[in-house]
Amino acid sequence: MLLSLRIITPLFVLLAGVQAEFVTNKCNLISQSDSERKALQLLEPLTNQNFTAKGPGEEYLYIFQVCGDAGGIKDAGLVQQSKGGKHVRIGNYTKTRAIRGSDWVLLFYEGGENYESHCSKEPRRAMIMISCSTSTKNEFSVVLEDNQKDQDCYYLFELDSNLVCPVIPSKLSSGSIILIIVFCCLAVYLTGGFLYQRLVVGAKGVEQFPNYAFWSEIGHLSADGCDFVCRSRGNREEAPTYRGVGTEPLGEEPEERDDHLLPM
Repeated sequence: MLLSLRIITPLFVLLAGVQAEFVTNKCNLISQSDSERKALQLLEPLTNQNFTAKGPGEEYLYIFQVCGDAGGIKDAGLVQQSKGGKHVRIGNYTKTRAIRGSDWVLLFYEGGENYESHCSKEPRRAMIMISCSTSTKNEFSVVLEDNQKDQDCYYLFELDSNLVCPVIPSKLSSGSIILIIVFCCLAVYLTGGFLYQRLVVGAKGVEQFPNYAFWSEIGHLSADGCDFVCRSRGNREEAPTYRGVGTEPLGEEPEERDDHLLPM
């Protein structure tokens, strides 16, 4: 029985972890579209944190959270807080829409509190443009509140973050890969050889360099090889000018005496 509990308990923990893998699953999509669900999953790194921004004139503070309770208010994805501490629900993450682009996600929160006197007293809603940015800081800002019409009023916000930037795969040529492998092997050879010479052999100074005797002679060996290939060490003899004439040097001929031709 104890063994069975030990086996079953990790399974329950694993299943619970799979179900709670994406915090963005808390967002209730209006259309229940697979493409919108994938767009929400791109925002997973931005969950579990409040983003704040002050409105024009700093009269209001806006609090935003991705698929979470903004400002601790249940089901509210974006709220407006006045200086007196009053909260107005701008949009709920229980009524969400999401549109995905190449490097941005447009998030809609609907079902907020009704306007009191304008926009035909329709429910408030928020649009948050989450764009790719090279900055390491997540910058949340208020763009505008479009409420000077009878219907379809909205709040527009921007959130710049590098967490939604597309991953650009690295493309290395075969030559680059070969060079990387060569340099890695060279680094391993030098490091391992140095440690072996120093710690095992007990070498000092330049003798710690691996195979020092070989590398110190590499210049002479290269010169000998070049000399062997490019030069001829044999005796060079010029071809004879006429056939039949020996190439051996002629010995000194005896001096001819013509004394007998002189008159006595």
